[in-house]
Amino acid sequence: MNLSTDFSLEELTFSEMATRQGINNTAPESVMPNLRALAAALEMVRYKLGQPVLISSGYRSIQLNSAVGGALTSAHVKGLAADFRCPNFGEPLKVAAEIASIPFDFDQIIHEFGRWVHLGIAAPGEVGRKQLLTIDRAGTRSGLLPARY
Repeated sequence: MNLSTDFSLEELTFSEMATRQGINNTAPESVMPNLRALAAALEMVRYKLGQPVLISSGYRSIQLNSAVGGALTSAHVKGLAADFRCPNFGEPLKVAAEIASIPFDFDQIIHEFGRWVHLGIAAPGEVGRKQLLTIDRAGTRSGLLPARY
């Protein structure tokens, strides 16, 4: 099922961890509006970068979120976040910085561990916090700055 031109429900719910551990990661109907909004935001990202993005984590059931060590308040559980890379565009910090220049209402853009970008959006009808963060290998959060790896 397509959520947008380039992003499918399967892509935003697939999880290797869920498959390995037999965890049901089917998105409930209640998060479908959020996943559609997330797919629309990812379309803007793909357009801005001019390259496909490789989703590593989108929606997570509560059980899956727990298994991966996700925060109890994770936007992934609500279908409002995706982690991805865009290696054809560049390193994750470059990707995060480019996404931050898109004039859209995001909640968080996080350059995580020098390995991927987390995009969180506000729920439909809410206003995003527009947080730009870097999380380094020690788990320290800071403003979107080049981290030393």
